[in-house]
Amino acid sequence: MAYTTPDAGARSRPMTAEERKVIMASSAGTIFEWYDFYLYGSLATIIGAQFFTAFPESTRNVFALLAFAAGFLVRPFGALVFGALGDLIGRKYTFLATILIMGISTFIVGLLPGYQSWGIAAPIILIVLRMLQGLALGGEYGGAAVYVAEHAPQGQRGYFTAYIQTTATIGLLLSLVVILLVTSYVNGNYDTVAQFNLDGTPLLDAKGEPVMLEPFKAWGWRIPFLGSIFLLLISLYIRVQMNESPAFKKMKEEGSQSKAPLREAFGNWKNGKIALIALLGLTAGQAVVWYSGQFYALFFLQNVVKIDQFSANVFVAWSLILGTAGFLFFGSLSDKIGRKWIILAGCALAVITYTTVFPMLTKVANPAMYNAQTNTPVVVTADPANCSFQFNPVGTAKFNNSCDIVKAFLSKSSVNSTTVDAPAGTVASVKVGEVVVPAYDGNTLKGDEAKAAKAAFEKAITEALTAGGYPLVAKDNATAAKANHFFDIFNAQNFSIVAILTYLIVLVTMVYGPMAAMLVELYPTRIRYSGMSLPYHIGNGWFGGLLPATAFAISAQSGNIYSGLWYAIVIAAMTVVIGAIFVPGDTHKKDIFSE
Repeated sequence: MAYTTPDAGARSRPMTAEERKVIMASSAGTIFEWYDFYLYGSLATIIGAQFFTAFPESTRNVFALLAFAAGFLVRPFGALVFGALGDLIGRKYTFLATILIMGISTFIVGLLPGYQSWGIAAPIILIVLRMLQGLALGGEYGGAAVYVAEHAPQGQRGYFTAYIQTTATIGLLLSLVVILLVTSYVNGNYDTVAQFNLDGTPLLDAKGEPVMLEPFKAWGWRIPFLGSIFLLLISLYIRVQMNESPAFKKMKEEGSQSKAPLREAFGNWKNGKIALIALLGLTAGQAVVWYSGQFYALFFLQNVVKIDQFSANVFVAWSLILGTAGFLFFGSLSDKIGRKWIILAGCALAVITYTTVFPMLTKVANPAMYNAQTNTPVVVTADPANCSFQFNPVGTAKFNNSCDIVKAFLSKSSVNSTTVDAPAGTVASVKVGEVVVPAYDGNTLKGDEAKAAKAAFEKAITEALTAGGYPLVAKDNATAAKANHFFDIFNAQNFSIVAILTYLIVLVTMVYGPMAAMLVELYPTRIRYSGMSLPYHIGNGWFGGLLPATAFAISAQSGNIYSGLWYAIVIAAMTVVIGAIFVPGDTHKKDIFSE
């Protein structure tokens, strides 16, 4: 690779009006696309209840997260399709295609009837729409990063492209703010809504009472999706005004375009190894740190720590507001000292601190739960052959063994437990402190007998856990953090939660702020769009996108609500080692117009 030292004057000069326009145009459209994509992640629990009604709650949560992950799984394919188009016909036109696909898919999600109306067709269509969103996003990010980098002056690419790096977090923040505003308005002005089965009969809970949902959970969640049509129109207008990048125009004028960018980027070892190093030594670790700090932190607060949805969204939104400037700081710093070690330092800090930070989050946000986990031992005694791995991506398995029933309930209640092996054929039991609660075998009981056994077990285990200090009923838990409005963070508990979450966001900005410039600099202009997009989207789409569902399933199986963090820790550690050895450290000095 040929490198040139950037001119000091170019490195320090202010941004021109044209450069500001390029950044604003690229960033604004990308923010809207991330907003569309993140709406689902922010509302995963509610959407899971709407579209995966037929499944138990523990399985429903996994399904909801897997549907979210479906969008990430197809992102590499979008990167291939739109990356090739971007290298063949230009950066600008891919923007128009990706924003159209994303915007229309998101709008349709807002119109799509739920499981109770359309049955199995509803979740299938939902997953198809999520995959279309993923395809669009697979082509979006690479184009935006390349477009801005190819407009940036030498020596300021990290700073310029850091604006693109802020778009994902700002898009998430925008989605959270819209959700908070719509939730407050809808729940404050409309009545609860009765739920019905497919045959039109009322949906009843375990006590035989009609299931009533607050209006936002029943229908108000659709409003942010439907409102995205206005963002689509704005984005289209912005994208139409954009010009092609100077590097692409120069390459086109010289006739040096690649006729087969995918084959050139990945069909030989010289370029193929760059993609492999970028994936394992950069984007895989960046992805798990990014999703742990934003999405999994939100999921953890809501579903594990049992903080109400509104309060959890407020806390995460404030951490995003406070931490987002870190993208620009670390992007600019990478222009001076290089990109590699900033990214790897963020991964290393995640490896070192995650097992401390997340328990601390539980301790601060829900002290009663943390104290119960610490002081009240819970032991499951079961036949190992009856303890299944309860990860069920296709929804066909039934977890009716007594051990499965016990572990599903404890996981749902955020209870840490240990398991003791029992002789073959033993029906599982739970010991909470000194109280032993026997479970039941769901395979041998049917109908009313099964319902009675379930009710008796859940009543007994709930009483035992409550007596042991577990705050299973929200109204009995005065220690759980709560935000009554968006600015209700100025007390010791709420402010501490925001501070912990902001630390996680700072790690996100370290690994992500310099990433766009780093990836752009690894490839020549002729294959840059294709080359950088694939490792980025495999890393973020597969390693990162599967993090919430994988972490949830690992935690449920192990009996420890923090064990799922090891997925992120191991991958981040791998990236630190591979990146330290194989990733070049001086790409910030590279002249990307010379190739």
